[in-house]
Amino acid sequence: MKRILLSVILGTVLVSSVFAQNEVTEMKSDVKEAQIVFEKTTHDFGTFSESDPVVSCTFTFTNEGTAPLVIHQAIASCGCTVPTYTRMPIKPGEQGKIDITYNGHGKYPGRFKKSITVRTNSKDAMVRLYVTGNMTEAKSDSISTAK
Repeated sequence: MKRILLSVILGTVLVSSVFAQNEVTEMKSDVKEAQIVFEKTTHDFGTFSESDPVVSCTFTFTNEGTAPLVIHQAIASCGCTVPTYTRMPIKPGEQGKIDITYNGHGKYPGRFKKSITVRTNSKDAMVRLYVTGNMTEAKSDSISTAK
């Protein structure tokens, strides 16, 4: 008798857990989520001179989700790189942009790679963007002569 009762209870628990799992799966498909998709995640400024050390680029993205996309913050890896971004929520199917300005003033010439961390309410909550380039030394117009 105890075995029959135990079997009935276990069977009931198993069946109810299967139905509960199906309900959770169905509820997840009804959940609306934003999804940020960038056209590219890296930009190369190429070679530019130390005499004109400020360069800019734009990263364009689309909200491919089903809910409005909100950018919470965009943080650069150093103070020489400044991101500005769309502050308003981006509706599903619409585009937004993040403008990046690199200022090499006072920096040593040479190759660089900077990262910008973007935090959103997207399915992928964090995305990292990169800017690279090569700042060359400014050429001097006058040659100093030793006396």
